Order: sequence, then C-alpha cells, then structure tokens
Amino acid sequence: MPPIAPQPANATLAEQRAYFAEHGFVVLPDVIDQTMRAQLCEHIMQNMDPLVGPAEFEADVGYPGAPENRHAPGGKTPRRLLHAYARSDELKSLATQPRVLQVLRGLMGDSVCLSQCHHNCVMTKHPGFSSATLWHQDVRYWSFERPELTSVWFALGEENQANGALQVIPGTHRLDIDTQRLDADLFLRPELEENGPLIERAEVVELNPGDVLLFHCRLFHAAGRNTSDAVKLSAVFTYHRKDNRPQQATRSDRFPSIDVVGAHAG
Repeated sequence: MPPIAPQPANATLAEQRAYFAEHGFVVLPDVIDQTMRAQLCEHIMQNMDPLVGPAEFEADVGYPGAPENRHAPGGKTPRRLLHAYARSDELKSLATQPRVLQVLRGLMGDSVCLSQCHHNCVMTKHPGFSSATLWHQDVRYWSFERPELTSVWFALGEENQANGALQVIPGTHRLDIDTQRLDADLFLRPELEENGPLIERAEVVELNPGDVLLFHCRLFHAAGRNTSDAVKLSAVFTYHRKDNRPQQATRSDRFPSIDVVGAHAG
C-alpha cells in the first residue's frame, strides 16, 4: 500500500482547502514541537499506568486481533482514553492549536466547534494486543443535521504501517455507497467484487512525530494492528460548524460542543 506524502509546509490555505475538497483529507507537517510532544506523551502514559479516567478497552470492541474479553490475556489493554478535551490543560491546548484552527476555519468558516461526543480521545495502540479497524466512515455512527464534520489526528510519535497507521481511500467522502456494500456493523465488505477496485485505491498515511491529519467524516478509512514493539500514541478530535447541530436525543447530543474559535479568538 503506497504511503501518502504530506502537503508542503509552505502550502497556502487555498491549496490545503482544494486538496481536502478533492481527496477528503490533508496532512499538515510538523505542527506539534518536540517539547510539547514529550509533555503530552508523559502525561498520557501517567494516565494509563495506573489507568485514570474513562477508557475503552481493546476487548470491548471485538475487532480483529482484540482479546476475547477483559479476563483474557491483554484484556485490560486500553484502546482509547476518553473525554480528552476535559482531561487536562495539555490536551485542551492540543485540540486548539492555532495552526490547526486556522485550517479548520479555512474549511468550515469561523464558527468551529469541537464535539465532546465523538473521538475526543487519545488512541493508544499497544503492541501484541492491539486490534485492526476495518473500512468505515465515521459519519455512519454520528447524528448531525449535515454529514459535514472534520476529524483531526495528532501524531505524537511516528506512525507507519508497522505500528498501525491510518489508511484512507482518497475521494470516498464524495461517494454515495449503497448500504448493501456494508456489513451489519457498517464496515465495507471486502469480499464483494464491486468493493475490490475501491479498496485497491487505499493509501497509508504515514506521519512523522508532530504531523497532523485532517479528514472528512465521510472518508473511508481503516487501520492495521501494531506489530512494532512500542506503544503508538495519537490524539483525535472532531469539529463541526456551529450551525451543524447534533440531532437531539442521540449519542451525538450527550455532551455540549465547545466553541473553540470563540474561546480562543485573537
């Protein structure tokens, strides 16, 4: 699977917006400096051992490669540390990085909100007990007035095929996929002949420490297992326009969104 090159550091906002519109994602190189990454990684590891706050375990999701249950070997391996924005000032600062907000405003306009209901987590992909995530679109599990949200993936260390980097199928945010091409859990069915050409277009998003990936909520993406010998840490937040409201009485409406532009204006 071929890797994707990040956008040049000197790419203009207009170029980033055009690339995102065509491909459904864009990579921003070298957003988080080494000092901030080191502080974040130390903070996150302290939250994992012993485990602090709400978390999702690999055994909870039942994805390929995951432990059968929490009592099996590796069953208490955390997959995600939840409610990241409210966990600490360090993670709140990450979610509101000025360079990222600038690009989000270029994609959405000035009314950018962070969803506290979706992603809003630290992804902790551990060697040995990590699971693979099959091809899916995030928006199929979310409930907003419009399917127009953008997720931001912060690489706190190197991300490559060996440690389970994200894979994407460029341009699929612009496609309407018949639900018959999906399984009961809304994953793309790889055994269907008509899905073959789509999956063959997949590319792996290899990221250097400090790089950031922005991707559309309709973009098909997946991830492999971590076959390296080190934990891979990433932080992921999802953003939407203020006028794109979550539908009431759904899981997208459990917690209020945060106006990150208004709170960090100037």
